[in-house]
Amino acid sequence: MQSYTIGQAARLLGVSPDTARRWADAGRVATYRDPSGRRLIDGPDLAAFSVELAQTDADPDGSHTTVRNAFPGIVTAVKLGDVAAQVEIQAGPHRVVSLVTREAVEELGLEVGAEAIARVKSTNVHIDRA
Repeated sequence: MQSYTIGQAARLLGVSPDTARRWADAGRVATYRDPSGRRLIDGPDLAAFSVELAQTDADPDGSHTTVRNAFPGIVTAVKLGDVAAQVEIQAGPHRVVSLVTREAVEELGLEVGAEAIARVKSTNVHIDRA
């Protein structure tokens, strides 16, 4: 299972590391310390928090910007079928859903809590493992 530092989590959530630390200090997202003393967040915990954050802290006027067509974020759900799969990524306030092959999910090692980048072109969404 992948874990994230406060700085990595902040980047994925689209906030400053100070904001991510305050949320962790307030108990909004669970953290633990590794042997070297760094505070880490388990991938599935960060995925759940990113979905909650997008629902509760959304910009009221609905205006958001992205850098070109890349949406770096965290995988929040993977639904596997026999041939196809549905992958959901929370990229800051944006929820991106992509239908890809099961083989692609397995090759990329996509699982809840994994860092990934959704690239949108026209009506197609491509996923890169970050």
